[in-house]
Amino acid sequence: MSGNTGMAGRVALVTGAAGGIGAAVIESLAREGAIVAAADRNEQVLKEQVELLVADGLRAEAFGLDITSSQDVAAVVDEVERRLGPIDYLVNGAGVLRLGTTRELTDDDWASTFAVNATGTFYVSRAVIERMAARRTGAVVTIASNAAGTPRTEMAAYAASKAAAAMFTKCLGLEAAEYGIRCNVVAPGSTDTAMLTSLWKDGAGPESSIAGTPSAYKLGIPLRKIAQPADVAAAVLFLLSDQAGHITMHDLTVDGGATLGV
Repeated sequence: MSGNTGMAGRVALVTGAAGGIGAAVIESLAREGAIVAAADRNEQVLKEQVELLVADGLRAEAFGLDITSSQDVAAVVDEVERRLGPIDYLVNGAGVLRLGTTRELTDDDWASTFAVNATGTFYVSRAVIERMAARRTGAVVTIASNAAGTPRTEMAAYAASKAAAAMFTKCLGLEAAEYGIRCNVVAPGSTDTAMLTSLWKDGAGPESSIAGTPSAYKLGIPLRKIAQPADVAAAVLFLLSDQAGHITMHDLTVDGGATLGV
């Protein structure tokens, strides 16, 4: 994406920045001229991602962050604003996946999934939105999943946590509208990341995601291809940008038609 995005010189905080989609988001933002605060608890991989951007002449800094700790979130948000300036954009990109039928899921599977995907999104959004509201400007995008609105076998914890994060973001958008802050959701489907490949069992590969799995009531992908992280990043950038200046509380699905537009 390029052109009149209005992102040059603005500060963007991105969680989950070391992951496939998160890494694509921070690169896309940096190439639009944003000053990127890249946050993740995987500090080694995060450092490597940020070093690549800096070596290319882009502006980005790494911040180790555990979004399941409200204290850590508050401290890091404060540090970002101290070092880089007021946060204009927030991308809630951190996420975890624990697979298993409901009977197989452990207490820890459920709790840890919600701690990152839902509660972590709340902690970070709360800390950032308070500052944005005082300045009466800002934009938030939460990366959820098309599973948030479509049942999936062995994904009850993930789907429920992403549904919680999506609805939280829309409620936040309603509350923040009076301050001129927009809050939207991007819902990816099958995307070429480590999270997707972890779903491929017994030698299955991309073809299994594209074709679908009738026995699990999972449709295939009408566009006949797996999304690339950059596809999702493009949707995130659009919703953050000035080009989406009148869009809020929207859920933009990026899944090649896998959920049939429902």
